[in-house]
Amino acid sequence: MPTLRALECLVAVLDAGSITEAAARLHLSQPALSHQIGALERELGTPVLERLPRGVRPTAAGRAVLSDARAALAAAERVVRTGRAVAGGGDGSLRIACAETMTAGLLAPVLRAWHRQRPGVRITLVETTSADALVTALETVEADVAAGPRPSRWTGHSEVVGREEIVLALAADHPLATRAAVPIADLAGLPVVHYHRDNGLGGWLDGVAAEHATVLDAVMRTKQASTAAQLAAAGLGVALVPTTALPRTFAGALRRLKPALHREVVTFTATPSDSLVRRFCSDVRHRGIAVPAALLDKLS
Repeated sequence: MPTLRALECLVAVLDAGSITEAAARLHLSQPALSHQIGALERELGTPVLERLPRGVRPTAAGRAVLSDARAALAAAERVVRTGRAVAGGGDGSLRIACAETMTAGLLAPVLRAWHRQRPGVRITLVETTSADALVTALETVEADVAAGPRPSRWTGHSEVVGREEIVLALAADHPLATRAAVPIADLAGLPVVHYHRDNGLGGWLDGVAAEHATVLDAVMRTKQASTAAQLAAAGLGVALVPTTALPRTFAGALRRLKPALHREVVTFTATPSDSLVRRFCSDVRHRGIAVPAALLDKLS
C-alpha cells in the first residue's frame, strides 16, 4: 500500500517538474525524496517518473495515478480538519441516551446551547424508561453517552450531575395538600398513579415503599412521570414524581416526602476521552439539576 508521504512526493515532483525543487518544498533531502519515489515505483511495479537532463516528467503510469494521488492527499487533509474540528467541539456527531423523565428539565437547556454554539455537531437523542436501558444503549453502541439515574449495573466511567428530589404530586384540594411533608407510610391504601412496569422508576419506588413497610396501590399506570403528575393534579390519585419531570406551570399541589427522598443523577460513558462526550458531560454537570422557582414555591 503506497504511503501518503510517497504520494505527496510524487505530486510535489510533478507539480515542480524537479526533484530538487520538490525536495525543497517538502523540506526533505533529495535522497529521502528519491527513496519515497522508489518505494512507490516498487509498490506499483513500474516507474512513475522519467528522469531528464533537466528535470523530470511523468511516465504513463505517473500520469494515470496522479489524480488519485491528489484525491488521497485531499482526503487525508479532510480527515485532519474534521478531527481537529471535532476535538474543538465544532463538528462531528453525538448520540445521547437519556431517561425520558429528564429530557426536558435536564438536557433541553444544554441541547439548546449546543444548537446555537455548535451547529456543526449532529445530535441524536434516544429516550429510555429505565437506567438499565441506558446501559444497554451504551453496550450496543447505540449511544455515546447517557444521562439519568445512576444504574446499578454500570461499572465504567460516570460523573455526578446532582441529586433530584422525588416529591408527592396531588390535587390542590387533596387532604394531604394541607401537610408540610408526607411520610411514604401515609400513602398506604391511597390510590396511586403509578408507573408502567417497563419504567424503572416504578420498581425503584416500590422498593423504597417496601423499606417503609408500605405497598403503593396503583389505580392506574403510565410510562411518563409528567403524565403521572398531571393525572394526580386532576384528582385521579397521588403520584411520586421527580422534580425534573414537572412542568413549570403545574396546576396541582406538591409536597415533600418525610424523610425527603432523592436519587443521584449521573452522566456515564464508555468513551470518556472522546472530546465531544467530555464537553457534553461537563456542560450537563455545570448546568446541574435546576428546579423552577414556581415549583419551589409549591414545595415551601
